Parts: sequence; structure tokens; C-alpha cells
Amino acid sequence: METVFAGVDLGGTKIAAALGHADGRVLHSKTIPTLSGEGPERVLARIVELVNGLAAEGGPRPAALGIGVPGLVDSRTGFIRFLPNLEGQWRGVAAGAFLEHALGMPVRILNDARCAAFSELLRGHGRLYPSFVLFTLGTGIGGGIVIDGKLRLGPLSAAGEIGHQTMMANGPLCGCGNDGCLEAIASGPAIARAAGCVNAAEAAGAARNGDVRAQRAFREAAMYLGIAAANLVTALHPDAILFSGGMAELADLLLMPVRAAINERVRMFPADGVAVRRAAAGPQAGLLGALALHAESNRLGF
Repeated sequence: METVFAGVDLGGTKIAAALGHADGRVLHSKTIPTLSGEGPERVLARIVELVNGLAAEGGPRPAALGIGVPGLVDSRTGFIRFLPNLEGQWRGVAAGAFLEHALGMPVRILNDARCAAFSELLRGHGRLYPSFVLFTLGTGIGGGIVIDGKLRLGPLSAAGEIGHQTMMANGPLCGCGNDGCLEAIASGPAIARAAGCVNAAEAAGAARNGDVRAQRAFREAAMYLGIAAANLVTALHPDAILFSGGMAELADLLLMPVRAAINERVRMFPADGVAVRRAAAGPQAGLLGALALHAESNRLGF
């Protein structure tokens, strides 16, 4: 019998969970509200209830649990360091130990964008490009870096925070505490503010309908995304720069200028061989990456 694993994608408003196999075949799945206002311990207890509930619905009990979280976590220890989009005090929460004790199984926790990059490595364009950088574009800007077929994590599992490159020395304050991060300039909310719109979707519609302010907002965001991508190409020379998340759907407004920026700004070597593409792992990439964290741990580059 094939080993079954559990995967969880913890978000600011919902918790998605699945039981399945490391190759991405899902047996059962369910989504519940996060209710982060109830505090970290209750959120973790809800994850326990969710995993136990899925296991009780049928099939074998999972051998291990992988979780993607929207912030920084030390994957070696399971300690949460920073979850900016969840209410409550999450710094220093021993989430891994809590869940392992409550569920009686090994638990591995990783940043959600890194989980998406891991899924891309295993089931997306990573099968074609052994080295790539993934940008996740949405409410924030996250990412993951894959080098020679392994997801680069670093000693604190923090490698890949490409949304927190400093792009403007005296730019707008970012949620991380730095000034002028890429996320503070080119994320969905940043573009919407610059365009004078409620959200990025409204801004995109306005830009396509000729609104000058919205067009300028996207032009400037695309410029900084292009510079960030060119910086990473120069530093790492990956096979591909990939984009996922809701904002990646706006290829005409954001992604096409990235290719031009790479060609313009990377001068140390020919960069025309670096592919610029939308990610291929799909909308559940983060959850499926979490599902594979144990079975494919040899491809995690700590």
C-alpha cells in the first residue's frame, strides 16, 4: 500500500488540508476558516482537528504532515518566527512540537511560497528547468529559489524572500519593517493604491480601459519587478524566472515588461536563454508542495 501524507496550507482567512500521495494525487481535501483572532493555540488545534477529521473519513492514517505558512518558520525546529497576516502573537510559537505531540506523527513546516516553489520543482517547470527563481505575486510578494534541482532554504529556511529586496532606499514602509521593499512597491495592494483603486483587479481593468493613473501604476510596478528579476538573473543565472499567484495572471501588464528588463539590464552575459514564464504547478501548488515535504525531503537544500 502506498504511503499517505497530510498537507496543510495555512492562510490568513482559510486553512486548506489534503490527504494524498507525494506525487500530488489527492484522496480527500477540506477547507475551513482560519479564525486567527482566536489565537495561535486554537488555530493549531483546528489544524489537528482538520487532519484527524480527514483521516477519519476513510483510508489509512497519514504517515506525516507537511504545512505551508504565510511567513517565516525555522523548518529545522518547527518554531514560527513571523506570520504578519495572522492575528495574535506568533513569534516563537513551537508549532512543530505542538502538532507532532497532538497528532503523533512527524511534522515539517515551511513558508508557503517555498512550498509553491517546491511543488513547481516536483510537478511544474522544474522538470525542465533545474535552476529557477519563483516569484509569488499577490497580496504580498514571496518566492523560492531552486538551484540544481534543490530548493535552497538556508540555515533559517528564509532563503527566497525575494519580495524584500530593497528597491528604493527611501521608499514606502514595508510590513517587514524595511523601507522600499519590492513588496511595498509592486504587490497587488501597492498597485491598487497607486492606481487609486480598491484592488488590483479593478486597477487592471482601469489600465486596460485607458486610465492613465492605473497604467502608470502598472508600468512602475513592472519596472521594479523587472529590475528585481534582472538582479537575480545576474546573481544566480538561473534557467528560468517563473511567476505564480493571482497577479501572475496579468501577464500583459506585468510579465511582458520583465523579459525586456532582463534583456536590457543583464549585461555581464547573454540572458536571452533565461526563460520568463508563468508557473505550471497550478493554484494548489502550495498545498501540494506541503504534501510532498517528507517524501521528497532530499530535494530540500538546508
